[in-house]
Amino acid sequence: MALVIRVLLVDDDPMVLRALTMILGTDPGITVVGTAGDGDQVVTAVQAHHPDVVLMDLRMPRMDGVAATASVTALPQPPLVIVMTSFDSDESILRALEAGAAAYLLKDAPPRDIITAVHDVASGGGALSPRISRYIIDRVRTDPYAAARTAARQQLDQLTERERQMVYGVHAGQTNEEIGASHFLSAATVKTHLSSAQTKLGVSGRVQLALLVERSGLLG
Repeated sequence: MALVIRVLLVDDDPMVLRALTMILGTDPGITVVGTAGDGDQVVTAVQAHHPDVVLMDLRMPRMDGVAATASVTALPQPPLVIVMTSFDSDESILRALEAGAAAYLLKDAPPRDIITAVHDVASGGGALSPRISRYIIDRVRTDPYAAARTAARQQLDQLTERERQMVYGVHAGQTNEEIGASHFLSAATVKTHLSSAQTKLGVSGRVQLALLVERSGLLG
């Protein structure tokens, strides 16, 4: 990841784009490299600006944030996506996370939270917020398809015992430092195990790891 995090902003409201640009511009470790006014412009903008992180509005008129996130994450070496919404109960949040988004933010989040989220996602660290963790768990538990649980368990069977311990820590909402403290490992070692687990499982990011563990039903 570059020392200065390159961010692409995607929103159909010019005022939101200006506000986010101003907020992120206060951090010397972040630079806004471009903007897009709708989801159907995102892939072209990503290819033009090569961002590390995309801040993506969920509700746009031509292509919504869910479809745009799926398009971005399907690219070779895609940037990480943070979806943004005005509604913390928006059903699109879960669909965006399943499409590959690394995190979500409310548009009225304090500026410091927005900046912190960009840094956390870019570094691959940080934990899921309790609110989104609870939302994911509640929704996934209503999944009526037993086949999904079986498939998730088969995927997790690919992991070593140590990798499973790390992934279960992510599911519990722990940071790399907290997981390491539980198993007498450094945060760097935890990150290595999680990277290996993500490669084996074919997922990207902590949200997808947590979703997979929850779908498996292994932790009750």
